[in-house]
Amino acid sequence: MTLTLNEIRVMLGLAPHPTDDDAVRRMGHPSSVESATGYSIDSRTTVPGDLFFAIHGERFDGHDFVGEALKAGAVAAVIEESHHAKLAEYTDRLILVPDALAALQQLAREVRRKWSGTVLAVTGSVGKTTTKEMIATVLSAKYQVLKSHGNLNNQYGLPLQLLKLEQHHARAVLEMGMSAPGEIAALAAIAEPNCGVITAVAPVHTEFFSDGIAGVARAKRELVEALPADGIAFLNADDPRVLAMHEHTQARVVMFGCAEIAKVRAFNIQDRGAEGIAFQVQARGEQAEFHLRLVGPHNVTNALAAVAVGLEFQMSLPEISAALAAMLPPEGRGQTLHIDGAIVINDCYNSNPLALDSMVKALAGVQAKRRIVVAGEMMELGPDAAAMHAACGRHMAQAGVHQVIGVRGNARSIVEAAAEAGVPSLFLESPEEAGEWLAANLRPGDAVLLKASRGVKLERALQRLLQLRQSPAAK
Repeated sequence: MTLTLNEIRVMLGLAPHPTDDDAVRRMGHPSSVESATGYSIDSRTTVPGDLFFAIHGERFDGHDFVGEALKAGAVAAVIEESHHAKLAEYTDRLILVPDALAALQQLAREVRRKWSGTVLAVTGSVGKTTTKEMIATVLSAKYQVLKSHGNLNNQYGLPLQLLKLEQHHARAVLEMGMSAPGEIAALAAIAEPNCGVITAVAPVHTEFFSDGIAGVARAKRELVEALPADGIAFLNADDPRVLAMHEHTQARVVMFGCAEIAKVRAFNIQDRGAEGIAFQVQARGEQAEFHLRLVGPHNVTNALAAVAVGLEFQMSLPEISAALAAMLPPEGRGQTLHIDGAIVINDCYNSNPLALDSMVKALAGVQAKRRIVVAGEMMELGPDAAAMHAACGRHMAQAGVHQVIGVRGNARSIVEAAAEAGVPSLFLESPEEAGEWLAANLRPGDAVLLKASRGVKLERALQRLLQLRQSPAAK
């Protein structure tokens, strides 16, 4: 949203500068007629017209890069008052605040209110990015939609997404992530969602919760607790922990899933392996055929959330079905590649035990001579991490996997458990080594699953494979 610098100052609770050009020049402040057309917290990606926020990040302090941002064309920089002295040379292009991150979040909240449209927020332990993409795909068939880019879903990413709102947008679909209690509530206070979607609750980030998965469920529940009375909570009826959240919201509840209680219900699910999934949906007394180009039956649940949302926003089942049929997998989330006669499922972006087991089940549905799992470490699982990894290794054996490659850290427990169950298994320290193994061992007719937590960077295994083999054709 384009805002003048004086509009921004007022939104941040600061006094506007005089609008008289002579007075502005005498005071040495940016003219109120200057406008920000974009917003940035990274000087490397700042473009002319951006307003730069000097954020204290995990590794860098944005105040060290104010000069670079202004040189790149930023109209001004929002800095903390305590840093003014060392940045005095840029005084005429600075907006001083007590806390730059708080200012970014406050501006995003004010922009959301100025826009005043409908915000749909999506969270859950698994599937939230794919579900967000599905919802945005469905709604985009009828409305102008702003959606979160990638998984920009935290205290930095979500405000930046809100600042992309423009008056022509009719809906905003935002992802909300968390790793500790209170984070979803804080994001909801910024975005003020009208609707909330909960995909599932699984043992993710449990190292930050003393009571394990119960704490994760409570943290995810913060979204539905934040919804207004005239809002809508879309809940997965197949997940008992999500289903129980209906007691903790004042919003109207719409349930989706395969359970009888679901208002939007799937049945006759047909797993077609690498070809995707076919199923039927029943809702509001009608039925329709659906086909997804995504691998794995677990994506039916994600699709049902999108169906439920579309129906609430005056779309028909055939319209929703057509939109989802055309959707391709988001990058790194179940993409199917063909490499020298083998199928490679790129699900590298993130992982947890439930998600890994679901994708292994999906791999089992792919017609192949050999099924190979390259599984990287799953992080932030707390004291039970080794046991959770081992359970996934046993599940791979039960699912008929022919070869297991574990990459880094606790993935060693996956390898050990799979080997004990009789599956040929190998532990490697780096994703690059896994890529080299694949390049040397991949054969026509193989089906390979690549999956790991984000920190493992397992996509480097795929990159290394492609360096050593021919380029694939995306399906």
